[in-house]
Amino acid sequence: MFERKEKKAWRNGVYLATAKNSLEADILESKLRSEGIPMEKKYQGASNALEIIMGNNVSFPIDLYVPEECLEDAKNIIVPVNITDEDFEKELQEKE
Repeated sequence: MFERKEKKAWRNGVYLATAKNSLEADILESKLRSEGIPMEKKYQGASNALEIIMGNNVSFPIDLYVPEECLEDAKNIIVPVNITDEDFEKELQEKE
């Protein structure tokens, strides 16, 4: 999720991550905005047009940018976590 585009500026922000599609970008945007962190999307290729025409974008990635002063907080908010079926079953057993 986090690439080596660190500190690359665009508009009023610096690079945070790349979302695979518009659904992932919307989820991350919602999470960041709920924590008070503004975010900008930079569409790659025809992804913006596809999202407007078809309602979503599953073909091109979308780069996400946040204000530089919020970068570390944003990274801490969207920490990727690998979840496997084994982890899920283990958590269910612990709750029982």
